[in-house]
Amino acid sequence: MIRQLDYQLKFPHPDEANEDGIVAFGGDLSPSRLYLAYREGIFPWYAKGDPILWWSPDPRLILHLDDFKLRKSLQKRMKHFEVRFDTAFAEVLKKCSTVHRPGQEGTWLQPELIEAMTVLHSLGRAHSVEAYYEGELVGGLYGIGVGRVFCGESMFATKNDASKVAFAVLVEKLREWGYTFIDAQVPTEHLKSLGAIEVYREYFLKLFYANRDEEVSQVAWKMY
Repeated sequence: MIRQLDYQLKFPHPDEANEDGIVAFGGDLSPSRLYLAYREGIFPWYAKGDPILWWSPDPRLILHLDDFKLRKSLQKRMKHFEVRFDTAFAEVLKKCSTVHRPGQEGTWLQPELIEAMTVLHSLGRAHSVEAYYEGELVGGLYGIGVGRVFCGESMFATKNDASKVAFAVLVEKLREWGYTFIDAQVPTEHLKSLGAIEVYREYFLKLFYANRDEEVSQVAWKMY
């Protein structure tokens, strides 16, 4: 039975998720609850009009930073883009929520979630990566930093390879700053082609909990 959250800032253990990966439903998207969820290895994902659903999928997709596959073709494309960090967070979220995705109607990135993420950004918890081409924002992604783990949330591109370039630069910088891996959440063929792997929930949580309280470089996210 899926647990319903109440006013308490507390989640069931991720191991209590049902077979679909749902840990709980309800509650709210206050910044405190939202960040607590990420610290527990849980994330929100729901459609407009539905209750808030909190997830811990099994299997889970992760990318060990040293396993990232940078293809030569993408490496050549990188010189055509300028990549920045945390300079257009609100715009990245807006584009992630509105960009057309084949086979998908609407967006899971609801206004109340955008508002909560924006607060986390102001607190230094949520971050964005932006790819510019000739001065125009054409791709990017955002996510949450939890210790030495970057929890990737969503990405967009309005120009070929823009989000891939942003992701490649992100991996490079995360490695420099002392991060260990990226939590990519739900398996996709695109990310698997870049080196991400599917792991059991048990393995993910063990790795995640071992890294969530670790410190990263103080220069992280402050270079651009």
